[in-house]
Amino acid sequence: MNRIISSESVTEGHPDKVCDYIADAILDAALEKDENSRIACEVCCATGLAVVLGEFDTATDFIDVQKIARSTIAEVGYTDPALGFDSHTCAVLNCINGQSPDISQGVISSLENRTSKTVDKFDLVGAGDQGMMFGYACSESDEFMPMPITLAHGLTKQLAAVRKSGELEFLRPDGKAMVALEYKDGVPIGVKTVVVSAQHAPDVAEKKLKDGITECVVKRVIPAKLLGNAEILINPTGRFVIGGPAGDTGVTGRKIIVDTYGGAIAHGGGAFSGKDASKVDRSASYYARYVCKNIVAAGLCSRVQLQVGYAIGKARPVSLYVDTFGTGDDARILKAVERVFDFRPAAISDKLGLKKPIYKRTTNYGHFGKPDLPWERLDAVEALGSER
Repeated sequence: MNRIISSESVTEGHPDKVCDYIADAILDAALEKDENSRIACEVCCATGLAVVLGEFDTATDFIDVQKIARSTIAEVGYTDPALGFDSHTCAVLNCINGQSPDISQGVISSLENRTSKTVDKFDLVGAGDQGMMFGYACSESDEFMPMPITLAHGLTKQLAAVRKSGELEFLRPDGKAMVALEYKDGVPIGVKTVVVSAQHAPDVAEKKLKDGITECVVKRVIPAKLLGNAEILINPTGRFVIGGPAGDTGVTGRKIIVDTYGGAIAHGGGAFSGKDASKVDRSASYYARYVCKNIVAAGLCSRVQLQVGYAIGKARPVSLYVDTFGTGDDARILKAVERVFDFRPAAISDKLGLKKPIYKRTTNYGHFGKPDLPWERLDAVEALGSER
């Protein structure tokens, strides 16, 4: 059976990603000074304005929100007042508050710690929120990621690369890309459509823009055997001059599908950026990815989705299930997961080193499939191998 799956990615200059990037930069700054910081940072950007909000519980005396926000905005590429939003002239409002004591008490003293006499160190810390998180891995790409989102991220990274290098000097920071990939019996066979929308200088000729992006971005990223005779749409509206926060308000956490698996599987709804590891929206999603990647690498299946559910203030998950979409023995794999992996928040943080200031590295071009991140390690394959 043939089907087409589309996934999109955005550049670091997209207004929502500007907000995510600032939030993760502030989180890293707090963790550098106090690894036990509990942060839930939100950012909103509009024309000439960045607003930083959230709840903080940290031992550090001072986080220079103004400096961090401006340097991050400059790093993205918004340094020209003509763009309507730039690091030098935009207002930065700090609206940070302390963390609610009702949330804090569940994190620092879990339900298990308050009700049981037989607890270990990983039972002491409760989940910082309730909800369900998903992980996923598949064998269709070298990154163990769905190919449509991998290709879409490749396009947006390349858009940024040729902009920053000056090769396509007419490009500006904002941009999006989407790839529609056709599958036959679950195997990718070819790209049907590529869509790229890139912010540009007002005086660039349309043909120069389209030819440049087609040759320097699309054809460099998508292998010729997959691209074939695919339809390539560059700036379908014909013009994209006003972009970034000047063109559309940005808000932290609005790109949750871009951040994960491109819509190939379910999503629990929780965002990542600006949250420390006590927030299981982030840490448990990272751990679920780690588990799934090791399952596929161990040869137990070719595709797997894992869901884990938490109650706020409780260390141990309330639910766990796996779905291999008919490519493996679900019940057997679930038993292996329960035997090998520990889903308590403190255990996750300890295993993956999530108290370190690593989060700014995750913000752009997806939180998964990057080999240098700890949840991409394949160090549980041997432990799972005996289940084959």
